[in-house]
Amino acid sequence: MKEYQTDRIRNVALIGHGGSGKTTLAEAMLYNGKAVERMGKVEEGTTASDFDPEEIKRQISIGTSVLPVEWKDVKINILDTPGYFDFVGEVFSSLKVAEGAVLLVDASSGIEVGTEKGWEYTSQKNMPRIVFVNKMNRENADFFKVVENLREMFGVSIAPFQVPIGAGESFKGLIDVVDMKAREYSGKGYKDIEIPSEYQERVKPIREMVMEAVAETDDELMMKFFDGEAFTEQEIREGLRKGVLSGKIVPVLCGSGDLNIGVDTLMDTVADYLPSPKDRAEVDALDKDGKPVKQKLSPEGQFSAQVFKTIADPYVGKISIFKVMTGSFTAETPMFNASKGEKEKFGNIFLVRGKKQINIDRVHAGDIVAVAKLQYTVTGDTLTEGKSDFVYSPIEYPEPCISMAIAPKAKGDEEKISGGLHRLQEEDPTFMVEKNSETGDLLVMGQGEVHIEVVTKKLSSKFGVEVELKDPRLPYRETIKGTAKAEGKHKKQTGGRGQYGHVWIEFEPLHDLNTDLEFVDKIVGGVVPRQFIPAVEKGLREAIKEGVLAGYPVVGVRATLYDGSFHTVDSDEMSFKIAASLSYKKGMKDANPVLLEPIMRLEIVVPEDYMGDVIGDINKKRGRILGMEPKDGKQLVIAEAPLAEMFKYATDLRSMTQARGSFTMKFERYEEAPPVVAEKIIAEAQKEE
Repeated sequence: MKEYQTDRIRNVALIGHGGSGKTTLAEAMLYNGKAVERMGKVEEGTTASDFDPEEIKRQISIGTSVLPVEWKDVKINILDTPGYFDFVGEVFSSLKVAEGAVLLVDASSGIEVGTEKGWEYTSQKNMPRIVFVNKMNRENADFFKVVENLREMFGVSIAPFQVPIGAGESFKGLIDVVDMKAREYSGKGYKDIEIPSEYQERVKPIREMVMEAVAETDDELMMKFFDGEAFTEQEIREGLRKGVLSGKIVPVLCGSGDLNIGVDTLMDTVADYLPSPKDRAEVDALDKDGKPVKQKLSPEGQFSAQVFKTIADPYVGKISIFKVMTGSFTAETPMFNASKGEKEKFGNIFLVRGKKQINIDRVHAGDIVAVAKLQYTVTGDTLTEGKSDFVYSPIEYPEPCISMAIAPKAKGDEEKISGGLHRLQEEDPTFMVEKNSETGDLLVMGQGEVHIEVVTKKLSSKFGVEVELKDPRLPYRETIKGTAKAEGKHKKQTGGRGQYGHVWIEFEPLHDLNTDLEFVDKIVGGVVPRQFIPAVEKGLREAIKEGVLAGYPVVGVRATLYDGSFHTVDSDEMSFKIAASLSYKKGMKDANPVLLEPIMRLEIVVPEDYMGDVIGDINKKRGRILGMEPKDGKQLVIAEAPLAEMFKYATDLRSMTQARGSFTMKFERYEEAPPVVAEKIIAEAQKEE
C-alpha cells in the first residue's frame, strides 16, 4: 500500500445496532477497493473483520477491526465496531480516533436502540456522519418511512441524497438526487440509466430539500435560492461538504451490503464529504499538570500518537495499534511513552487489516499503524519521539456494571488465570479484575454477562485455562441488638507453669456500624493487671473477624471489661487473649446477634416510557425509591436496594428498557437483613462448615 498524506486519509467508524450489517458492508468496501478478491460472509466466518474464534462462533463482532482500503486517490481506514452493547467500549475507542462515522440503519427494522446510541455518541463529539439505510433487498424494506422517522427523531439535518429504485426483491438501484443520475446494478457491477419516469415526481421534493440544505450553509446561496436561481455543481458540492463538516447536513444513502449495491456511492460520499484528519484542527490533551489543553493535529513537527487498541496475541505478543497525531512515523523513529515516562523499542511497522499484517515504511499524521511487543504501553497511552510536556486525553470508558466470581477448574491454575486476565485487560480496558480480600473471591467485572463469558472463553482459547463463573460471595456483616454480660475463663495446668486468664465483659450495641469495636476499660482495684488489658482488647479484635451467626465480620459493638481475676504466676498475655475470645463467643450469642446486608445506592437513567417497569422492579428487589428528576430528556431515578438482589441488574435493566437505560451503583451502608434472608445465609454458612 502506498503512502498517503494527511488530507487524503479518512478515518471512518461504522456504527449502529447489532445486526444492521456493519461487517458485511465493510467486506463490500474492501472488495470494491480490491483489498480482498471475494466477499466473505459472517455466517461462514470468512470476513476480514470477524476473525476471532468467539466472533465466528457467535456471529457478532466483539472487537473493533481496522480495515484500510484504497479508494480512488483516498485511503479509507474503516473501523468496524461491535453493535452488541456489552462491547460498547470498542465503539468509544474507535470514535476517539475517527473523524467521521457511518451510521447503519436496517431498512426493514428502522430506528433501533443502537441507532439512537450511535447518534448520541457522535452528537456528543460533534462528529460529521452519514446514515446508510442498509438491507434494502430485505422484505418490508421501506426507505421513505426510515427517512421520515429519522427526521422526526433527529431533526431537519437529515437529508436524503438518494432514492432507491425498487425495494425488497425488486431493489435494483438508486437515484442520486444531487447530480440527478440513476444507477442500475446487476451481479457484475452497474450501469448509468435515465431516471425512470415513475420516479420523476418523487425525486423533485427530495432534491428541493437537499438544495434548501445547501442554501442554509451560506448567505449568498440563500439569496440565490430565494431568487429561484439554480446552483452550479461546484456550489452544490462545496455547500454540501460545508454542511456535512459542520453537522448541519447528515446525508442519507441507501443500498445493500450483501448485494454490494450502493456501496461504491457510499465510498465516494465518504471520500468527498467526510473530514480528513487535516480538517480536525485540534485534539484534546492534558498538560504536565493534568489541565486540559488543545494540540494541533499536524503533519509537521515531531512524531506523536495515541494507542487506541491493543491485541493480546499469545504467539506474536502484544500488538499496539495507534493513530499518528503529529509528524510522520517510520521504523527508525525513536519512541517514548509519555504516559509512563519510559523509552520503548519496536521492530517493523505495519498496517493491520483484520488479522492480516501489511508491512509499510512510513505513515503520516492522521493515519493508523501498528507495532508489536511494546513493553510498557497500554491502550490510551501517548507515544512521542522524545520527552513530552503533554499527553493526549484518555479514552473514556463506561464503568463495569456486573461482576462475577471466577475460579479455575483445575487446582494450581490460579497464577495462569491472573496472568491471562492481565493480558486480556491490556486488550480490553472495559473489564476489571479485583481480588476481594474478605471473601477471597477473584472478581471479574464487565459490561454484561456476554462480555464476561467472552473473557472466560478467551482465557481458555488464548491461555489454555478452563474456568467457571459463579455469583460472588457477599460481604455480609454481623452485629448485636441486645446487651449481655459474659464470663471468659481460661485455666490450664500442665505440670510446671500453667495458664490463667479470667474476664467479665459486657457486650452492647454501639449504634454506629462504621466502627467495628469500641473497647472500654472499667477495671478497678487491679483485678485484671494493667499489663494484661491490651491483651484482652487484642483478643476481642481478633475474635470479631468471625461472627457467631455465619462467620462474617462483626461491627457496631461496644465491649466493656469490668471484672476478672488473675494468678500471680500462671497469668500471661496469651491466657487473657483466650479468656477474651471465650467471653466474646458466649456474650455475642446472648446479645441478640443479627445479620447485616450491604445496601447500594442506585442512579438509574431511563426514558419516561419505562419508568413504571423500572420502579416496579426495584420494589420487587426489596429496594426503595428515594427520588426522581429529569436529566437530558430522560428521567433519573435515585433508589436504594440490597446488593444481594443486584448481581444481574445490568441484564434486567437492559431487557426492561430494550438497552435504553443505564445505571451506576455504589455502596451506601449496612442494614439488618430480613429474617427470611438471614436464615438462608446462616443455613448456607453452616452447611459449608
